[in-house]
Amino acid sequence: MNVIIIEDEKPAARRLSRLLAELGVEVSTMLHSVDESIEWFQNNPQPDLIFLDIQLSDGLSFEIFDVVDVKSAIIFTTAFDEYALQAFKLNSIDYLLKPIDDEDLEKAVKKYRNFKPENQKISVDFNDIKKLLVDPLDREYKKRFTVKVGQHLKIVNADDVECFYSENKGTYAATSEGRNYLLDTTLEQLEEELSPKVFFRVSRKYFVNISHINDIISYTNSRLQIKMKCYNEQEIIVSRERVKDFKLWLE
Repeated sequence: MNVIIIEDEKPAARRLSRLLAELGVEVSTMLHSVDESIEWFQNNPQPDLIFLDIQLSDGLSFEIFDVVDVKSAIIFTTAFDEYALQAFKLNSIDYLLKPIDDEDLEKAVKKYRNFKPENQKISVDFNDIKKLLVDPLDREYKKRFTVKVGQHLKIVNADDVECFYSENKGTYAATSEGRNYLLDTTLEQLEEELSPKVFFRVSRKYFVNISHINDIISYTNSRLQIKMKCYNEQEIIVSRERVKDFKLWLE
């Protein structure tokens, strides 16, 4: 299996390569930009499988396919909205949300190994995919949550939630009133229900609401610390793998 990684964050590329090695998959090449990838494809035989980051330092990786007719199977690695990615998931494509989970990676590799390229034509309209990601389909996102408080039910508006977080296997909403409410859901389910324009998953533990961010501070190991207007029970740290996408989201 000839495998390459296209990822502009070199530490993330090295980490993915190590995880793949543990699954018995050796990466032959790591590329870090659109221009570098185009040059490589023009001078090398196409690989069997590409792990492809959508947002590279010099543009969207789809620009590679404007120049090169890529016929390889592709697994996207991205922090883009999962719901949008569902719209173009095909047999020849999978996607992994950053930071990449070991089990998700293993499932994606198994999916590829079960894939029979000689029996299926890889056909991907990258223009359609790019349109979905740059201008996502309009859809309704969750605007309120119903939580139980003693014998009462309380309505919590999503706009009033500073952050959602997980703790002791529970999922909580921390509001601008300084209250924390236990929800009957998971952060993974919220990922499909929250507006990506308003909420961003900065780590495995936290979603933050852009309207309630009070300060953003440089932190150790190229990470960022977020200060909310009210919530201060624990530090909210943007994981290193998500710092770049978080900065793009802020814009």
